[in-house]
Amino acid sequence: MTRDNGRIKGVNTRLTHSGHDPHGFHGFVNPPVVHASTVLFPNAATMAGRAQKYTYGTRGTPTSDALCHAIDELEGSAGTIAVPSGLAAVTIPLLGFLSSGDHILITDSVYFPTRHFADTMLKRLGVEVDYYDPHVGAGITALIKPNTKVVFTESPASNTFEIQDIPAISKAAHEAGAIVMMDNTWATPLYFKALDFGVDVTIHAATKYPAGHSDVLSGTVSANAACWPKLHDAYVTLGCCAGPDDVYQVLRGLRTMGVRLAHHQKSTLEIARWLEGKQGVARVLHPGLESHPDHKLFKRDFSGSSGIFSVVLAGGGTDKAHAFLDALEIFGLGYSWGGYESLAVQVSLADRKIANGPYEGPIIRLQIGLEDVADLKEDIAAGLAAANAVG
Repeated sequence: MTRDNGRIKGVNTRLTHSGHDPHGFHGFVNPPVVHASTVLFPNAATMAGRAQKYTYGTRGTPTSDALCHAIDELEGSAGTIAVPSGLAAVTIPLLGFLSSGDHILITDSVYFPTRHFADTMLKRLGVEVDYYDPHVGAGITALIKPNTKVVFTESPASNTFEIQDIPAISKAAHEAGAIVMMDNTWATPLYFKALDFGVDVTIHAATKYPAGHSDVLSGTVSANAACWPKLHDAYVTLGCCAGPDDVYQVLRGLRTMGVRLAHHQKSTLEIARWLEGKQGVARVLHPGLESHPDHKLFKRDFSGSSGIFSVVLAGGGTDKAHAFLDALEIFGLGYSWGGYESLAVQVSLADRKIANGPYEGPIIRLQIGLEDVADLKEDIAAGLAAANAVG
């Protein structure tokens, strides 16, 4: 979205107006929610040649186009697909770009369901899977094989928040003829525009910040011009499209994502800094903190941070972690994040092979919602008091 002078509009302006032109649909501000399977053709020749914009519900509607075009504007991508969940946003491009006999490198700190898919479905389909240290950077060159087709990244790391050197990894992968995929859910394209850093395919659980209200499952995948045809072909072939009501809810949430993320960021950094040095806290795992070992890399590449981080308790085990969690009243105990409400969960690193510590005690992941910071601090303090009381 630019004027004749070429200036790109601010992010909140683009979030508010991208994806749908009201004057293209009778002036209505929001796009139509099109519930579609069959699409009629005006004549046999048009039908035979599929010579019209929409041909069947799985291949796109005005509703899905509105969301995908809005995401493209944020990502700078050649195309975007909307799928039913964040996990589908991971699995569809992997199935689309990998074949039997290929090799994939995946960061060892990856989201567990991604690992589970790789270790079960991909291996069963004949794909060779290896995991690498999230801090490998340009050293990934030594791990790339002649049959390596995909390098899968996630930065910050799931649950433990290591920052990957995405430009260095991308350069090495491209020199070897591999493509780079990135799960960029944490930062969103507002705080890390992945394609600008050499990523070819960028993945988001739109369930999280784009939707923002803990009431819809959704995912998006965007690709550069070189990879878009293959991604789109996988999407059409698998028939794994998001429903129109879910797409509409994500687009509606997208309009306020900028202001929500700014609030999440402000509250989260305040709470993370407050937690440093608290009795019973060994470490705070948030790359936006100056104490984080990857902070300089984070500041180099990211323009902001979101609302989820982890706390390492000072010693103890499951009993201490459960005491902390059970003492919370405002924080809910639940999976997912990115919604308006605060959540807490104990992290398990049992699946990891490389990036598994050591850590001083149990790890608690906190999603900071939109509640008042003073109330959240009081709730966390009660959790720490309960954990500290465990022998």
